[in-house]
Amino acid sequence: MTITRLHSGPRMSQAVIHGDTVYLAGQVGEPGTSVAQQTRDILAQIEALLAEAGSSKAKILSATIWLADMADFAEMNAAWDAWVGGVDAPTRATGEAKLATPDYKVEIIVVAARD
Repeated sequence: MTITRLHSGPRMSQAVIHGDTVYLAGQVGEPGTSVAQQTRDILAQIEALLAEAGSSKAKILSATIWLADMADFAEMNAAWDAWVGGVDAPTRATGEAKLATPDYKVEIIVVAARD
């Protein structure tokens, strides 16, 4: 099977397509903004990458969410829930981790199917 890489650099690709599966790199929002805004930014990036890869948010199989502080869980969930809309919710795990910079509060990694 062919492996296609999107937006590749020397360290990583933003998306890798193998067969009918799309793997996204961890997406982060605008540094220094609120948890809700970072989450909305990330979800918009995810939608754009999935569309480019021939997929959509309805085809997300799993999401891994890292929060810099679990105290922000409810704020992140409010943005997530509005985006998912109660339909086609993927499997999901959320944990706390020290992110690349203190200005990042959320990072989301997605695996999706495609047509």
